[in-house]
Amino acid sequence: MNRHSIRAMLMLLMSLAGIASAQVTDHREIKTPPLRKFSIPQPKRIVLPNGMVIFLQEDHELPLIKGRATIRGGERDSPADKAGMNNIYGMSWRTGGTASQTGDQLDEFLDARAARVETSGGSDASSVSLDVLKADFDTVFPIWVEILRKPEFRQEKIDLAKTQSNTAISRRNDDPGTILGRELLKLGYGADSPYGRHTEYATIASITRDDLLAFHRRTVHPNNIILSFIGDFNTAQMEKRLRDTFASWPRGPQMAKPALTFAGAKPGVYSISKEDVTQANIAMVHAGIERSNPDYFALTVMNEIFGGGFSGRLMQTLRSARGLTYGVGGGVGAGWDHPGLFRLQMATKSGTTLESIEALRGEVNRLVTAPVTEAEMAQAKESILNAFVFTMDTREKALNQQVLLEMYGFPSDYYTKYPSMIEKVSAEDVQRVAKTYVHPDRLAVLVVGNEKEFEKPLSTLGTVTPIDITIPEPGGAKKSAAPAASNDEGRALFAKVMDFVGGQAAVNAVRSTRTVAAMSMMTPQGNMSVDATLIVQYPSSMRQEMTLPMGTMTTVIAPGVGYAITPMGTQDLPASRRDAAVIDMKTDFLHILRTANEKYTFTAGGMEKIGDVDTRILEISPEGGVVRWYIEPATGRLLRTVRTTQMGETTTDYSEWKKFGSVQLPTVAKISRNGEAAGEARVSTIEINPALDATTFGKP
Repeated sequence: MNRHSIRAMLMLLMSLAGIASAQVTDHREIKTPPLRKFSIPQPKRIVLPNGMVIFLQEDHELPLIKGRATIRGGERDSPADKAGMNNIYGMSWRTGGTASQTGDQLDEFLDARAARVETSGGSDASSVSLDVLKADFDTVFPIWVEILRKPEFRQEKIDLAKTQSNTAISRRNDDPGTILGRELLKLGYGADSPYGRHTEYATIASITRDDLLAFHRRTVHPNNIILSFIGDFNTAQMEKRLRDTFASWPRGPQMAKPALTFAGAKPGVYSISKEDVTQANIAMVHAGIERSNPDYFALTVMNEIFGGGFSGRLMQTLRSARGLTYGVGGGVGAGWDHPGLFRLQMATKSGTTLESIEALRGEVNRLVTAPVTEAEMAQAKESILNAFVFTMDTREKALNQQVLLEMYGFPSDYYTKYPSMIEKVSAEDVQRVAKTYVHPDRLAVLVVGNEKEFEKPLSTLGTVTPIDITIPEPGGAKKSAAPAASNDEGRALFAKVMDFVGGQAAVNAVRSTRTVAAMSMMTPQGNMSVDATLIVQYPSSMRQEMTLPMGTMTTVIAPGVGYAITPMGTQDLPASRRDAAVIDMKTDFLHILRTANEKYTFTAGGMEKIGDVDTRILEISPEGGVVRWYIEPATGRLLRTVRTTQMGETTTDYSEWKKFGSVQLPTVAKISRNGEAAGEARVSTIEINPALDATTFGKP
C-alpha cells in the first residue's frame, strides 16, 4: 500500500470515528427537516348547463377507467317509518338490473370483461360506480348510464336485500362494541334523528318497490349529481363523451338539505345489560360541531393531543400508566353539514369498570383545566401533518377530495390551505376551544356489560337509566297465531305422518342421530359446497361440523352450552345465535314427532299443490313458534315445512325418503328464504342411536 493509500485510509477512519462520536443517544435529539412542499395535479371541473358537475382526472399508469355518480339524497331523506330504505335502495338498484337486462344477465356480461358496476346508498347520498378496462369502456359505459337513469328494481332482488337486512338486524346485539356504537349515536343525536335511528323488521317490511322508484325519481336529476372519472383517457375526448350523453338531460327538483333535529341525551349514566361478556364497553357523549366552524382546526389539534393514538393523553394515562385498557380514544367530532359528537370509547375488564369511568372523567376535566404543553403541541401538529400527506398522495384521492368538497359546498382550495391552518393553531387556541366545546357536566355515560362482575354497582355514580335493546318481532312478516285447540282432521294428518315415518314406537326409540351430508349454500359471493356432519341428541343437544375452504368449523348447542370452534380458536356463541339454533331444533319435524304432547295443537288447513302433488296443510304449534306442514293426505308423506324466523319465511322441501333402522327419513332437503334459494343438503348416511360420550357436547 503506497503512502497516498495509507493517508486516504487514515482520513476515512478518522471520519468514521467522528460520526460514531456524534451519534445521538436520545430520540429527542433527532432533528427532522421540515416537510417539503408537494402537489398532486387537480382534476378539471366542468359544469353542464343542466347543473351537473363533472370532475375529470387523467391517470395513465394503468389501462383502467373508473367513474362514479354521486347523487345527493340518502337515508336522512327517507321517512322514519321506513328506516333502512336507502340501504335496500342501494343493494337492489344494481342487482335489479334495467328494463333491457336483468341483474343476473348484467353479472354475466360484466364478469366476462372483468368490469364492475356497483350501486350503494348512504346517509347523505347514493352512488353508481364503474370500474373497467380502457378497451371495454365503450361497451360498459352505456350499461352504467342505463343503470343510473333507468333501473328496474325487480322484486326478487328487493326481497333478497330485505332478507340480508333482516339477517343483520337479528345479529345486531351479538357484539358489545357494535351495541355501544349504535346506542351511542341514539343517545347523542336522539332516537328520532336520522343519524340516531336504526332499522327494524317492521321498517324493512314496509319498504316497497314503489318507494324505491319514487326515491329514484326524486333524487336522480343532473343538478343533484356529481360525476367523477379517473383513468387512462384524454380529458377533451372524455368531456365530449359526457356532454353528448348528459347535456340534454333536463333539470329536476333540487334536493334540499332536510330540516334535521338533534335532541341529544340528558347527562347521566345509561346501562345495557349483557351477561355473556367479560369486558365492559364504555362511552361518553355530548354534542359536537360542524366542520364549517372556524374553530375546527384548533379542535383537530386538541383531539390529537387528547385522543391521538399512543401519544395522546387518554392512551398515556389509561393504558400506559394505569393499565385499564388496550385501546381508548375520542374527541370532538365535526360533520360536514351537521353537528358531529364529542365522544369517548374504551373497553376494560369488568372488574375495573367504575375505575375506568372515573379515569375518563378525570381526563375530560384535565383537558378543560390543564394547559397543553409546547411539546404536546409540536407532537400533535407533526402527527396531523405527516398523516395529512397520505390523504392526497394519489390522483384518485385528490379527485375524491374535490367531489367531497363539491358535495358539501366547501371551497375547492380547502385541502390546499389545510396544513397552514393547522400550523397557525396556538396553545392558547387549544385551551380556548377545550373550554368552549368540551362540557364535562353534559356527558351521557353509556356502559355495556355484566354489572354483576363490576367492582361496584353503577348506581354509585348516580341514577342509572337502563336501555332495552330487545329486537322487536318482525312487524312486516305474517305471523300465524297458534290455534286454541286441535281439530280431528289435524290429529289424523299428524298420525298419518307418524305412520309414514315408522310409527310412534319407532320414533320414540330414536334417541340420537348422526347425519353425514353434502351441502350447497348460497352466499353473497356465490354458491359454496361443504361437507357436514350433524349429531343430534334429543331433545336439546346438537353438534355440527362443517368442512369449509378455510378449515373446519364446529358448532355445539346443549343445555347451558353454546360455542363454536374455528381455525381461530374456540369462542362462545352470541345469545341470539344460540337461541335461534335452539328454536331450529325444537321446530325440526323429527323433534316434533318425538315430543308431540297435549301442549301442541294440530289444525288441518286448506289444500296446496306442490309440484304435481296435492297436499294438505297442517298447522302445528310446537315450542318455538307455528310451523306449517304440507302433507300428501293419502300416504302421510311430508313434502314441505314452512315457518317464520327473524330472517323471514323459511321453507324446507323434503324428498327421496329412505329407511334408516326402523324409521323413514328424507335424504334431500332444499331450503329457501322469502322465495330465494338458500341451500340444499344431500344425505349420504344417517346413523340411528350412535355411541356418544360426554365430549360430544362438552366444551373443550
